[in-house]
Amino acid sequence: MKLTVLSRYSRLGASSRLRTMQYLPYLVEAGFSIESAPFFPDDYLLRLYDHNRTLVVALRAYLEQLKRFRAIRSADLLWVEKEALPWVPWALERRLLPWQMPCVTDYDDAVFHRYDMHRTRMVRRLLGSKIDHVMSASALVTAGNSYLADRALAAGARQVEIIPTVVDVGHYSVRPSNGSSVPRIGWIGSPSTWTEYMALMMPLLIEVAASAGGRIMAVGAGKAAAAHPLLDVLPWSEDTEVARIQEMDLGVMPLADDPWARGKCGYKLIQCMACGLPVVASPVGVNAEIVEHGVNGFLATTEAEWREALTTLLREPELRQRMGKAGRRKVEQQYSLQVWGPRVAQMLRNVAEGQPA
Repeated sequence: MKLTVLSRYSRLGASSRLRTMQYLPYLVEAGFSIESAPFFPDDYLLRLYDHNRTLVVALRAYLEQLKRFRAIRSADLLWVEKEALPWVPWALERRLLPWQMPCVTDYDDAVFHRYDMHRTRMVRRLLGSKIDHVMSASALVTAGNSYLADRALAAGARQVEIIPTVVDVGHYSVRPSNGSSVPRIGWIGSPSTWTEYMALMMPLLIEVAASAGGRIMAVGAGKAAAAHPLLDVLPWSEDTEVARIQEMDLGVMPLADDPWARGKCGYKLIQCMACGLPVVASPVGVNAEIVEHGVNGFLATTEAEWREALTTLLREPELRQRMGKAGRRKVEQQYSLQVWGPRVAQMLRNVAEGQPA
């Protein structure tokens, strides 16, 4: 069977790499021949992260996508990440895409809030219900958590399955002893998420690290992170991200309790836990399911709770080791590609054959 994958990005984009591309070997094994077509090229993301202009690159991406639409009508199944034409009204996307063939759409964040909560009234009017229409027209909607799944059900989606964001536990090995007496608070992400969630936490993190003799590692924050003697800012790459996480002693994922954050899938936590690290996180959305308070990490809301959790873990290496082992077990059992790869492949095959996912 022929499967056409319309992802948002190439492997450089975490959402595309994790939600579609890492499943491709399992889909080939399940009998699919696959044509994968990222919407945005790598140059778009690189320019975006460096705060350079992206308009020309984006316009080219739209033109290339329109050309692809002519070639995908022979596919047995479409697999679309979020939507095929971002910022284009549903009426036009519906006319251009062959929605008469089975289509699976995947969501790992609350992309619908970019439209229905946009500050501009015209955007809300034209696009506010677009993702609901895409979900309703899909033969199957896969969602990274219950917040996203509930939106799909409310939109009238025919089938909805929750598929967490997962990692290859064969690649994410447990961190070896780093041989350092300086414990490190670690974070991994993009410049935008650093600005949105971590920048406000830095005074507290610096205070805790200084009092406990620790340091802070930020992987992927880039120029968004202000320099500080206790902060090590390291570049992100797919080839080195696991090694970087293994240099940390605990991972953090602060979030604001807002609709956008409730749609997140806790990937930073899963990465750290897969490497045998304890974690501290805001109890927002799926974070409260991933982190078992006192077992594989701590959930913290107030400054006092964050300070206590971080200080405890920085000063107690045996607790870090015990919690890290518990986190690794949970990832192996619930958030691993080895568990979910065959399941996802079977779901898509069932949809292509007209069966329930």
